[in-house]
Amino acid sequence: MAQRIIVTGAAGFIGSNLVRGLNQRGFTDIIAVDNLTNGDKALNLVDLALSDYQDKTNFYTALEQGYYGHIDTIFHEGACSSTIEQNGQYMMENNYQKSKILLEYCQKTGTRLLYASSAATYGASSIFKEAALYECPLNVYGYSKLLFDQIVRRSLPQMHTQVAGFRYFNVYGPHEQHKGGMASVAFHNYHQFVSNGQVKLFGEYGGYLPGQQMRDFLFIEDLVATKLWFFDHPEQSGVFNLGTGKAQPFNDIAVTVVNSVRKKSGLSSLSLAEMVEQDILHYMPFPQTLKGKYQCFTQADMELLRNTGCDIEFRSVERGVEDYVNYLHKK
Repeated sequence: MAQRIIVTGAAGFIGSNLVRGLNQRGFTDIIAVDNLTNGDKALNLVDLALSDYQDKTNFYTALEQGYYGHIDTIFHEGACSSTIEQNGQYMMENNYQKSKILLEYCQKTGTRLLYASSAATYGASSIFKEAALYECPLNVYGYSKLLFDQIVRRSLPQMHTQVAGFRYFNVYGPHEQHKGGMASVAFHNYHQFVSNGQVKLFGEYGGYLPGQQMRDFLFIEDLVATKLWFFDHPEQSGVFNLGTGKAQPFNDIAVTVVNSVRKKSGLSSLSLAEMVEQDILHYMPFPQTLKGKYQCFTQADMELLRNTGCDIEFRSVERGVEDYVNYLHKK
């Protein structure tokens, strides 16, 4: 039977890749919801099959009034994703209140809800496990995501449908070009190197040597594959980490970007030390504005997700970033 699906944030980085993944499986009755004030985001939708597009301004009221008919599944990717946004009222309205409307709707209708949370819920914790003990966000973005996760956890015993949240770690890959400063390090490193022959990273900070701050970097196609695995397993609910489970330093991103581009030109690979020596890799002083608000280390504890039976294999930085560079080079 055909399914009607809603994807919020559908013109964004993760949302558009998710619609693409659904299209590849033959799902086309998809209502895309977004805010196209930034018109460049529309380019992420041009090659996708949709049944409708709705601006987010009118969407939530129309949904509550039953305007869209029966909805099988909502993939909720829409949010203010800027970790440096200081307007807490705006953040809570977008990330918390709107999510709560969807949860209440799904509770009433039995519609399934698969939504985006964030590793920002952990703040400066050194343990990234889905438990209150380790959840201490450093900014209002992280708090907006955490509060909704807490509401979901409290609601799950009364839910008669699938509700699954995913704490994304550092996601990178195609269709993030509209994000500007919030685009991934891989995206910025690639364009820096192609334009100027140099890649810039943060210098020493937080007890880490230059470029050695570590994050759990996740390739977008692996994220989509995981979300679709849960789409195939409606019996699985909860709040789950979604990363690779292996932290790697920012230096690994830069080295892979540089060597992948060099490979395209028939040039040999360089070591990290050679890149630093030749000033291909340049370290900048750590910004004063980020001090005390920056996660120097993230690594998803993947036990809870793996316990569901989800067996998606995640790419390392070396493989994922090379795949991404190959994509960017064709653009």
